[in-house]
Amino acid sequence: MPRTPSSHPSSAIPLTSVPSASGSAGAPSTRPAALQPPDQLSPTNSARGSSSDLVHLSKETSRQGTPFSDLPDPDTYQHSTRDRSHGERESGEESSSFDLASDPNNDMPSDLRPSLEMEHKSTHHQPLLSGNKARQSYDSEARPGFSSSRRGSRFHETDPQAEAAKATRKRYTYAGAFLLVSLVSFAIQTETAVYVQHNLHWNKAYCMLYFTHGSWSVLYPISLLALRLQKWQQPWPQFWRRHVTMLRQTAQMVEHRTLHVPPHLQKKSPVPYFLYTTAYVTCALTVAGGSWYVAVNLTTASDLTAIYNCSAFFAYAFAVPMLHERVMWSKIVAVGVAILGVLIVAYGDQGGSAKHGSKSGGGAGGPDAPDDSEANNRFAGNLVIGVGSVLYGFYEVLYKKVACPPDGTAPGRGVVFANLFGTLIGVFTLSVLWIPLPILHIMGWETFELPRGEAAWMLLISVFANATFSGSFLVLISLTSPVLSSVAALLTIFLVALCDEMLPPPLYNPITAAAMVGGLMIIFAFLLLSWSTYREMQEESEKHADERVEGSDEDL
Repeated sequence: MPRTPSSHPSSAIPLTSVPSASGSAGAPSTRPAALQPPDQLSPTNSARGSSSDLVHLSKETSRQGTPFSDLPDPDTYQHSTRDRSHGERESGEESSSFDLASDPNNDMPSDLRPSLEMEHKSTHHQPLLSGNKARQSYDSEARPGFSSSRRGSRFHETDPQAEAAKATRKRYTYAGAFLLVSLVSFAIQTETAVYVQHNLHWNKAYCMLYFTHGSWSVLYPISLLALRLQKWQQPWPQFWRRHVTMLRQTAQMVEHRTLHVPPHLQKKSPVPYFLYTTAYVTCALTVAGGSWYVAVNLTTASDLTAIYNCSAFFAYAFAVPMLHERVMWSKIVAVGVAILGVLIVAYGDQGGSAKHGSKSGGGAGGPDAPDDSEANNRFAGNLVIGVGSVLYGFYEVLYKKVACPPDGTAPGRGVVFANLFGTLIGVFTLSVLWIPLPILHIMGWETFELPRGEAAWMLLISVFANATFSGSFLVLISLTSPVLSSVAALLTIFLVALCDEMLPPPLYNPITAAAMVGGLMIIFAFLLLSWSTYREMQEESEKHADERVEGSDEDL
């Protein structure tokens, strides 16, 4: 027998079923049960219900407001949800599988709802997201034909190989631009240096080396000015803060040889690393460059040209163990053909050696060069320049290993950081390497004397032309490889020979057949090596496609 309502305040109030909207007398409604006061309960409904259908609540609890009292009418809510869901499916979004109107337990308090284990087999337990959109739960299968999100679909549309090829082309585009700048500036440096030394007779080897390497200190300020002009509308504090952050991040990548520096290493300052790195790299460069100035007065111009430019071979020899470059027959043939072309240019004509310059400033050869008979100690000179050739190849590989960002870094970062490191070399030269100047002057080996008049202006042009070449050369090594950069520098031999053909006297020097043949061989070797290096860079870029630093050029 069902319990009858009691008049006592603490008595329970029965919860009965409400007849369905269709008017059927005996069938229970699909709508959830409602709470009614005792005076509105019909005896029929009370007598019809069983004890299992009755839940007793206190009178105080039943009179409290329920959070489901403000829900809209189920029929209206169902139609509005269907219309909205239909519009979302047309736009490609996944519609919600959670429908309040289809769940008979929504109007029921949470403590009266069925167990979650009963609902686990259905999809009604999915969370309701903002905008009445739902995301599929982690334990349910994805619906076919619908993407999980627009952002995810865009991510999967990118092709790693296409992105890698695009990154490689971008690096080669930057490298090609700086190659052209380096070739033109090196030709200007060679012509002016030869004119100052042979025609104006200002021949101070170490002083010229000091001025040349010291001029590298202007590389970073010039690049910073160029960046500032590109972002002139940006406030200076914001521009400088982002720029310093970029430099610090790139320096940490260089120090730790990784694109993604661990968080515990990001707190470490990269300044100490670059202080001693700049010191020993600059010393290696100074010894390699100084050997050229020592040998120029001991051996012939032809020997000087042939032996000095063998640094391309030594760069490849050092790159294999230090940079783990692969031994490829295409590279070996290219380097061999390039050196053979240099030998033809140096020894092909008996009338005199063609002009050529040093990467550290200075020049040799040409019609006004000293005769070969004046070489007072040819063997010692060849030995000195041989050591210098080896050291120059070592310097190029060492710079690539300890001062260049790892592969995958954005080209813009590589350009700025190469100029920054060049500035560090220039500052170290000006602040430390002045010490041999008074020692050489006191010992009488090289009297210190500043150039005057025309020699001063021509030397100024030569020094800044070398600074432009050196900055571009550092960028070229950073973006490609020391071997390709070293072979590219050999193109200047043929370019200077072409300039001699077009310049007026006293710089005029007719081009010879040996210069033409040797120059064409150097060009062929450079093209072969460029193609081989490009393929190798593309393979490495595809291998590490997920590790590239994307969009970093915007933070310069």
